[in-house]
Amino acid sequence: MQVHRFLSFLLPLLATGFIATAPQLAGAQSRARFAPEISSFQVDVSDRLGPGSDIDFTLEGTPRGKASVRIGGVNKTIALREVERGVYEGSYTLSRRDRLGPQPTARATLRVRNASTVATQALAGGPPPVATLPPPPAVPPAVPAPAPLVIERFGVTPIARIEPGADLRFAAVGTPGARASFTIDGVVQGVAMPEVRPGRYEGAYTIRRNDNFPPSLNISAALEANGQVARSRLNQALLVDARPPTIRNLAPHNNETVTGNPASVSATFDDSGGVGVDTKSVKIMIGGQDMTRNASITPQFITWRGDLRPGSYPVEITAADNAGNTVKQTWAFNVTGPQTPPPAAMLPLQITSHANNAQVGNGVIEVRGRTAPDAKVDIQVQVVASVAGFFGINQQVLNQTVRSDANGVFGFSFQAQVPVPGARFEANITATKGDLSRETRLVLFQQH
Repeated sequence: MQVHRFLSFLLPLLATGFIATAPQLAGAQSRARFAPEISSFQVDVSDRLGPGSDIDFTLEGTPRGKASVRIGGVNKTIALREVERGVYEGSYTLSRRDRLGPQPTARATLRVRNASTVATQALAGGPPPVATLPPPPAVPPAVPAPAPLVIERFGVTPIARIEPGADLRFAAVGTPGARASFTIDGVVQGVAMPEVRPGRYEGAYTIRRNDNFPPSLNISAALEANGQVARSRLNQALLVDARPPTIRNLAPHNNETVTGNPASVSATFDDSGGVGVDTKSVKIMIGGQDMTRNASITPQFITWRGDLRPGSYPVEITAADNAGNTVKQTWAFNVTGPQTPPPAAMLPLQITSHANNAQVGNGVIEVRGRTAPDAKVDIQVQVVASVAGFFGINQQVLNQTVRSDANGVFGFSFQAQVPVPGARFEANITATKGDLSRETRLVLFQQH
């Protein structure tokens, strides 16, 4: 009876202890069953560690967790984002506030539910976890930046004619140790120029039968080294220039008499096939006085305008081309006062739309003038283009006869087939009525 009472007392106590212990065992078994795992932890550094370096982290492990990284010396927890099942990624950019040790490591933590696991990795992508990195190499002394490339000179050996089989030999002087080449736009590109001695590069090109050398030809040299490129354009004629330029279209004409002021004195330069007129060499003397300072001078023409007293005026113009060939032109004209009667009855003829030596644009050029009513006007227009170092164009673009209206007004138009900047249009205009005749010349220039 006493044993029965004892068992009745003991069994409830044992049952209570079992019930209290069972949840604890179940929780331990659950934590062991769901402990997260890290199968891979990678650290990639963009360049040598320092302020501004990007560090990328990739962690692979148990999915649907929370991953983060701590770096020794960085006072920040870097969160990783699960970009796909079980793959977590994140990045961090080092700042100047961060203080990394000599062997910096990253410690990754993956937490799933109430359990977590960790892995470490060297920042420089070194050995597996717990291994140490060798000390970083000493920073080499700063290497000075390479000197900029320079082309001091780029020239060509002039030839007699541009024709198939002729050799164009180019030479460039500049920074030594580079790769050199030359390009002829529209003809050939990137022809190598070997370095024949330090800083001197030479190359050649043989003109082919189908090569087209346009008027606006551009030839350039290039030097390449250390990621740098230097270029220089050829400013020299390809052809030998031994001929001086010519001075044409003198105005007023030799021994012509002009009335009133201001008077205008002008002439044009023609260096067809040459290297062009050097404007600094041009000088004009009128009546024995140097008038160059007040003249308008271009490589194509010179014009002086000013007041002159009645009398006879000799004119002298001197010039030289860029090759040093000189030319001189002299002539004379007369100036009459407003009260001086004209030397003889003359047919009026005046161009009203353009001044002599004016510049005109591309397209159709309209010219208007005035003469006697119902006069016959013959017009001839020639286009002359001098392309330095290559060739010239001399072509008639208009040959026409018109009649003036009842007020003496007449007009004509023309256009160059191929516009060439700097081309010169020479219009010879002759008006005739009865026994009277008058001739004038109009010179216009194509704009650049």
